[in-house]
Amino acid sequence: MSEQPAIPVDENRLIAERREKLHAWRAVGQAFPNDFSRENLVGRLDELYSEKTREELEALPITVKVAGRIMLKRVMGKASFATIQDMSGRIQLFISNDAVGEAEHAAFKHWDSGDIIGCEGTLMKTKTNELTVHCSSIRLLTKSLRPLPEKFHGLTDVEQKYRSRYVDLITNEQTRLTFVARSRMVQSIRNYMTHHHFLEVETPMMHPLPGGAAAKPFKTHHNALDMELFLRIAPELYLKRLVVGGFEKVFEINRNFRNEGLSPRHNPEFTMMEFYEAYTDYRRLMDFTEGLLRHSAREALGTEVFSYQGRELNLSKPFARHTITGAIHHYHPGYSFEQLNDIAWLRQKLADLKCDLNAPHLRHAGLGALQLALFEETTEAELWEPTYIIDYPAEVSPLARRSDSNPDITERFELFIVGREIANGFSELNDPEDQAARFMEQARAKEAGDEEAMYYDADYIRALEYGLPPTGGCGIGIDRLVMLLTDAASIRDVILFPHMRPERGE
Repeated sequence: MSEQPAIPVDENRLIAERREKLHAWRAVGQAFPNDFSRENLVGRLDELYSEKTREELEALPITVKVAGRIMLKRVMGKASFATIQDMSGRIQLFISNDAVGEAEHAAFKHWDSGDIIGCEGTLMKTKTNELTVHCSSIRLLTKSLRPLPEKFHGLTDVEQKYRSRYVDLITNEQTRLTFVARSRMVQSIRNYMTHHHFLEVETPMMHPLPGGAAAKPFKTHHNALDMELFLRIAPELYLKRLVVGGFEKVFEINRNFRNEGLSPRHNPEFTMMEFYEAYTDYRRLMDFTEGLLRHSAREALGTEVFSYQGRELNLSKPFARHTITGAIHHYHPGYSFEQLNDIAWLRQKLADLKCDLNAPHLRHAGLGALQLALFEETTEAELWEPTYIIDYPAEVSPLARRSDSNPDITERFELFIVGREIANGFSELNDPEDQAARFMEQARAKEAGDEEAMYYDADYIRALEYGLPPTGGCGIGIDRLVMLLTDAASIRDVILFPHMRPERGE
């Protein structure tokens, strides 16, 4: 458990001084008023008038009403300057005795960085050609009791950046730009899906049975029904129920919850998009997913070739496709295909790599699961350029359709970029008897101690018995995609409020 950072003595003093100012404000009038109506965003003003000359602005003149947080302040005798920040950017204010009166100017001199103010005035240019609001009135709207980080360089402690995201957003422009980019990217994905005639839907976040992925769920309890529920690990089984019901092209962008550890690429609560289309298969899904990712890159960056963590990444070329053993051999040619199909050799190699062969998912693993484990240990991190790993073993793909040519493998892919899984998709298993048998295998694995194995979902089997058309489905990790397109090293950089270990005293 981390120590709660001590507040420096100087900061305690500053907080006390600000509280005294708040008490004085309360004594003379209504503190925290809510009757100021902003009419202009400063970013829009900059777009419209930054190229105007001083003479043009004087000739117009343009009256504006802006509000924002004080970021910089320069107090002089009869005139002062301040810089305020709103959601769209920053603008300078000019405050003088002549325009606002001595009393308002005197009050302004006691306001602090971080305070939120409202101002009405006219636009002007200073001698340095900076767009400025010449204030005719100015009001304190919100008193900030805590000082912003010194010199406005933002939070320098990485953990505090995540814990105090509100301060990080105030002081760090790059953080704000990252989350603006995230919002726009999600919207561009929605636009792409609806352009291709997919219907956006919402499915339950609390499930009576967790399903749709191999993961350990979070549990909760419904008091009125006196029943255990699980936060969803994936929306898959509900989305496929909708395909059964006749919604043949559906997608959902929403949260999943998995009771796993924290890492630069894992957060217990994360965002996925899953989409399903009737009368398609995993190969056509791979083509569609490539198009979607290229579209996202063009919308976010204006190009399909960009740098991630100092290394070039090219989404414009056709994505590579390898089987699990093909990928291992490609990156580790010393491993022969004969060895990669030898269970004894695989177990020994995994033991040499310090894998726990007694872990529930490996204790009784067959050939396919062992090959996958070796891939994850030796090859996954090597897949920098976009690469599809295809034809996964049936024993690790309980919801995917078996290959017609080899029943031991399935029509499944995973997409890896910069050594991370970005997407997972497959031709859906729509044979209710085969699905029931695979659910039984999962149930036996769970009884044997595999906490990530799936439950037997009788209602989903019943839905399949009504008939699921041939269908393909895919899930894309939105957080990891945003990481790629914003050059973020950690998933916590692209989640506004990532999960953190509690501070002492919380």
